[in-house]
Amino acid sequence: MVVQEVLNIAKDFSRYPAGRVTTDGPYSGQKFRKEFLEPVIKAGKKLTIELDGTRGYGSSFLEEAFGGLVRVGYPSEKILSLLTFKTSDDSLTIEIEEYIKNA
Repeated sequence: MVVQEVLNIAKDFSRYPAGRVTTDGPYSGQKFRKEFLEPVIKAGKKLTIELDGTRGYGSSFLEEAFGGLVRVGYPSEKILSLLTFKTSDDSLTIEIEEYIKNA
Protein backbone atom coordinates (compact mmCIF):
# COMPACT_ATOMS: atom_id res chain seq x y z
CA MET A 1 0.00 0.00 0.00
CA VAL A 2 1.32 3.43 -0.96
CA VAL A 3 1.17 5.97 1.83
CA GLN A 4 0.07 9.31 0.48
CA GLU A 5 1.75 12.36 1.93
CA VAL A 6 -0.24 15.48 2.79
CA LEU A 7 1.11 19.01 2.50
CA ASN A 8 -0.78 21.95 3.95
CA ILE A 9 0.60 25.08 2.29
CA ALA A 10 -0.57 27.41 5.08
CA LYS A 11 0.99 25.30 7.85
CA ASP A 12 4.01 23.80 6.11
CA PHE A 13 5.08 26.73 3.90
CA SER A 14 3.33 30.07 4.52
CA ARG A 15 -0.05 31.67 5.01
CA TYR A 16 1.19 34.37 2.62
CA PRO A 17 2.55 32.66 -0.50
CA ALA A 18 3.37 35.25 -3.15
CA GLY A 19 5.58 35.98 -6.11
CA ARG A 20 7.06 33.97 -8.91
CA VAL A 21 10.79 33.78 -8.12
CA THR A 22 12.87 33.98 -4.96
CA THR A 23 13.79 37.62 -5.61
CA ASP A 24 10.06 38.43 -5.33
CA GLY A 25 10.04 37.43 -1.66
CA PRO A 26 10.63 34.64 0.84
CA TYR A 27 7.54 32.58 -0.05
CA SER A 28 7.68 32.47 -3.84
CA GLY A 29 6.36 29.84 -6.20
CA GLN A 30 9.92 28.97 -7.20
CA LYS A 31 10.91 28.27 -3.59
CA PHE A 32 7.77 26.19 -2.99
CA ARG A 33 8.37 24.18 -6.15
CA LYS A 34 12.04 23.50 -5.42
CA GLU A 35 11.65 22.70 -1.72
CA PHE A 36 8.33 20.87 -1.64
CA LEU A 37 7.15 19.72 -5.07
CA GLU A 38 10.25 18.68 -7.00
CA PRO A 39 11.53 16.18 -4.39
CA VAL A 40 8.13 14.47 -4.24
CA ILE A 41 7.67 14.32 -8.02
CA LYS A 42 11.26 13.13 -8.53
CA ALA A 43 10.66 10.30 -6.04
CA GLY A 44 7.39 9.37 -7.75
CA LYS A 45 5.38 9.82 -4.55
CA LYS A 46 1.73 10.77 -4.38
CA LEU A 47 0.97 14.04 -2.61
CA THR A 48 -2.25 15.68 -1.49
CA ILE A 49 -1.87 19.46 -1.31
CA GLU A 50 -4.23 21.31 1.01
CA LEU A 51 -4.75 24.79 -0.41
CA ASP A 52 -7.07 26.28 2.22
CA GLY A 53 -5.82 28.49 5.06
CA THR A 54 -3.69 30.99 3.16
CA ARG A 55 -4.54 34.64 2.54
CA GLY A 56 -4.91 33.82 -1.15
CA TYR A 57 -2.79 32.92 -4.15
CA GLY A 58 -1.42 35.09 -6.89
CA SER A 59 -1.38 33.63 -10.37
CA SER A 60 2.40 34.12 -10.56
CA PHE A 61 2.90 31.93 -7.47
CA LEU A 62 0.66 29.14 -8.75
CA GLU A 63 2.00 29.21 -12.30
CA GLU A 64 5.63 29.09 -11.20
CA ALA A 65 5.07 26.43 -8.55
CA PHE A 66 3.03 24.05 -10.71
CA GLY A 67 3.63 25.07 -14.33
CA GLY A 68 7.30 25.37 -13.44
CA LEU A 69 7.42 21.62 -12.81
CA VAL A 70 6.82 21.05 -16.52
CA ARG A 71 9.46 23.61 -17.53
CA VAL A 72 12.11 21.87 -15.40
CA GLY A 73 11.41 18.57 -17.13
CA TYR A 74 8.57 16.70 -15.45
CA PRO A 75 5.83 15.49 -17.83
CA SER A 76 2.42 17.01 -17.14
CA GLU A 77 0.82 13.55 -17.10
CA LYS A 78 3.18 12.42 -14.33
CA ILE A 79 2.54 15.56 -12.28
CA LEU A 80 -1.23 15.23 -12.58
CA SER A 81 -1.10 11.55 -11.65
CA LEU A 82 0.88 12.23 -8.46
CA LEU A 83 -0.68 15.45 -7.15
CA THR A 84 -4.19 15.85 -5.80
CA PHE A 85 -5.64 19.04 -4.39
CA LYS A 86 -7.91 19.59 -1.43
CA THR A 87 -9.69 22.95 -1.28
CA SER A 88 -13.05 24.54 -0.67
CA ASP A 89 -12.48 26.61 -3.85
CA ASP A 90 -12.66 24.28 -6.86
CA SER A 91 -11.54 27.10 -9.16
CA LEU A 92 -8.05 26.85 -7.63
CA THR A 93 -7.74 23.22 -8.67
CA ILE A 94 -8.89 24.05 -12.18
CA GLU A 95 -6.43 26.96 -12.40
CA ILE A 96 -3.50 24.82 -11.21
CA GLU A 97 -4.33 21.98 -13.59
CA GLU A 98 -4.48 24.47 -16.47
CA TYR A 99 -1.03 25.84 -15.56
CA ILE A 100 0.36 22.30 -15.61
CA LYS A 101 -1.29 21.39 -18.93
CA ASN A 102 -0.35 24.66 -20.66
CA ALA A 103 3.24 25.08 -19.43
